[in-house]
Amino acid sequence: MIKLMTRSLFAGLALTWSFSVIATESGIEKLNHFVQTVATFQADFNQTVFDPNGQVMEEANGTFALDRPGRFRWDYQDPYPQQIVADGQRIWFYDVDLEQVTVNSQLEALADTPATLLSGETKPEDKYLLTDIPSDDGMLWVDLVPKELESSFQKIMLAFDEKGLRQMIMKDSFDQQTRLVFNNVVENPKLADDLFVFTPPEGVDVVGETELNLNAVEQ
Repeated sequence: MIKLMTRSLFAGLALTWSFSVIATESGIEKLNHFVQTVATFQADFNQTVFDPNGQVMEEANGTFALDRPGRFRWDYQDPYPQQIVADGQRIWFYDVDLEQVTVNSQLEALADTPATLLSGETKPEDKYLLTDIPSDDGMLWVDLVPKELESSFQKIMLAFDEKGLRQMIMKDSFDQQTRLVFNNVVENPKLADDLFVFTPPEGVDVVGETELNLNAVEQ
């Protein structure tokens, strides 16, 4: 009985110590730590889109990989296979079912989008007003409100735990919310360079600027 109580006591102390460590940080500090120390990132994700009344509109899942600055890849698996690949110059959208690829300048396509926040092409404080959000869910939340009044997003919320980035919630100008939950998070993994190279599959339609398409195929 004494041994059991002792083990329980030490376990409780360990949990308390672990919580106190994360509690000494703020969401803003966790965000800054992510920006400063995470060069590559990999995780599974679940995505849920809510209408202004909080009703679920869409659900999807897949994998996400990030190579900062400027390169990332979303592979949607369910309910429809899609790929979004940013190679640093271009961003490719591949709809597998439609057999169609859309390619655009990455700089133009990602302007005024939350994608630049994770990709590391700008500092969060340069474009957003940062505020810590009180929470009792064991995670550290930070609220990011765009400084640009004409932004297509009202705000972004990020949640961190001891493992790193766990959630991202985006509220757009139409009051729709998109929530991304990251699982199996790995910070700074070694990623293959060709993971962020996209070559349109043979036979698919490629839509976009002709010069971009030709250059991409040649590379």
